[in-house]
Amino acid sequence: GAGGQHVNTTDSAVRITHVPTNTVVSCQNERSQHANKDTAMKMLRARLYEQEVQKRNAASQALEDTKSDIGWGHQIRSYVLDASRIKDLRTNIERSDCDKVLDGDIDEYLIASLKQGL
Repeated sequence: GAGGQHVNTTDSAVRITHVPTNTVVSCQNERSQHANKDTAMKMLRARLYEQEVQKRNAASQALEDTKSDIGWGHQIRSYVLDASRIKDLRTNIERSDCDKVLDGDIDEYLIASLKQGL
């Protein structure tokens, strides 16, 4: 007869490739090709979502890594007003006319900072 072992086999495996990311998923768990395709699409969606989450986490981590600690030693300028002077620690510019500097006369500090590339 027409029987034999081939009667009970199904050729229903599905492989899906997401071309932009070259992500490949395959499924052969179900007996029908339609069910395997649905399962494979769910698997692909889950993998793409996971990749996007990892990419965003890496981007936010990179942004966090670029931030420096904000503390007394990391401040750009130290204003020592009781000694009647203002000194920029990064450019070593020091002036004794505190009132002018606090009123906005900071060109000397800016020019020195630009020359040093700070």
